[in-house]
Amino acid sequence: MPASSETITYRDFQRLRVLIYEKIGISLSDDKRTMLEVRIKRRLRDLGFASYNEYCDYLFSHTGQVEELEHLFNVVTTNKTDFFREPRHFDFLREHALPEFEAKASGRPFLIWSAACSSGEEPYTMAIVLSEYAMQHPGFRFRILATDISTTVLEKAQTAIYTSDMIAPVAESLKRRYFLRSRNKESDRVRVVPELRHAVEFRRLNFMDEDYGMSERVDAVFCRNVLIYFDRPTQQKILSRLCRYLHPGCYLFVGHAEALHDLSLPLTPVAPALYRRIDAGV
Repeated sequence: MPASSETITYRDFQRLRVLIYEKIGISLSDDKRTMLEVRIKRRLRDLGFASYNEYCDYLFSHTGQVEELEHLFNVVTTNKTDFFREPRHFDFLREHALPEFEAKASGRPFLIWSAACSSGEEPYTMAIVLSEYAMQHPGFRFRILATDISTTVLEKAQTAIYTSDMIAPVAESLKRRYFLRSRNKESDRVRVVPELRHAVEFRRLNFMDEDYGMSERVDAVFCRNVLIYFDRPTQQKILSRLCRYLHPGCYLFVGHAEALHDLSLPLTPVAPALYRRIDAGV
């Protein structure tokens, strides 16, 4: 029977749900069964399986655990982002966080982390904001780290190619400065300029890892609109780990639908969806 006429059984949904939660922390409720079915249907076609049960048997085999898990995680994760999404965060960065950093006269580059960077719009927005600030403040230097669990979106982010519609939130003057038009006059594609591309380091990161593999602390973390996919205990774990890498006095930006009020964290609220790390060991 072709996969297109199959539906996923509740047993197989349960097997997948437990695996996804254990490996990458995403909690899927019962009402996400159809969503999961739709998202992995292409994997059935690509691998030539006639049913979801065949796919699950392969996934849980030794070979499947080695070769298929990354593909499963790529299709399960949601990747919705935009340039200058939630713009007040970038206003705060420019008007408060960066001047505070400069006032410390540390002499080192400002290090900012896009912890769920998706297809790159957020870290490239950071690069635009920081580049504009650097033009007005000689001597200011910065580095940007961008991480995500999906290798698919990381590859897209590294190419830095978008459509005209996708960069619509960017001011016209910034478009002219930071995006290159395609040589094909019929194409609506643009590409981020090399100097911004070179300013961003992309890495794959699973929030469930005990050690995020970073040797230094950062001056700001953006972890926005991803915590909503995790249950409360998992949010506590992720945010505690993020705080380990954040300099005391520096800032964590989350999505506006993500409240941290009942979590035990070394953070104090500053503004909606914005927290400052207090000087406490974690």
